[in-house]
Amino acid sequence: MSEGNLIKVGSPYVPDELKDTVTLTSLDHAIDALGELLSPVISPVANLARSNSVWPLTFGTSCCAIEMMCVGMSAFDISRFGSEVFRATPRQADMILTAGTITRKMAPALITLYEQMPEPKYVIAMGACTITGGMFNDSYSVVQGVDRIIPVDVYLPGCPPRPEAILDALLKLQQKIRTENYHERKKRTYNQRAVRYVDYDTGKLVDDLVEEARQEADAVLAGGATIALKSEEKQAEASEKKD
Repeated sequence: MSEGNLIKVGSPYVPDELKDTVTLTSLDHAIDALGELLSPVISPVANLARSNSVWPLTFGTSCCAIEMMCVGMSAFDISRFGSEVFRATPRQADMILTAGTITRKMAPALITLYEQMPEPKYVIAMGACTITGGMFNDSYSVVQGVDRIIPVDVYLPGCPPRPEAILDALLKLQQKIRTENYHERKKRTYNQRAVRYVDYDTGKLVDDLVEEARQEADAVLAGGATIALKSEEKQAEASEKKD
């Protein structure tokens, strides 16, 4: 994710596409300010509760999903950690376990699911194909790392990772949740939109590509201006020598 997509304004924040239907009142801002003031007191208690009830979204795109199913069975029993409630809707989920290859055709759907989840939300990138593209690293149709399109909290390598590794990744995520400050996390939230477009050739957000192109154009223009200035200086020196 590029720095340009981070929210630069104060929270709470409403995306431009939703401003016609969503209105924030002074009460919303007052509640947010009160929450920030009491955050040092409330965060440890709230984080402990949230870390022991991380509900995953039911999401699997390839063979890693088989291992994700196994971790819910009695042999491994993910319910010991409070995460057995796999939800069928992102509105009720806290975490996405991206179990499997993410193709460029699937990327917009994954981004939509991620943005429909309520904050705070987390992502565990499961498997080599999800993290780097894996055996499909040079494929034209596979996203070369899910962190190109959504923020990732924990990386879980393997092809595929065993259920024990999933539990280990969940424990690391729980530790991260227990030690974070929610209002500090909100400051790092990227600017979400009701509709977000993804470039199928690169797997990157179109906004990121536009920003990169703008920076490259500015660099080229700045370089051209420098070259033109040096050329003018050389011409001036040459004319002085002739005189």
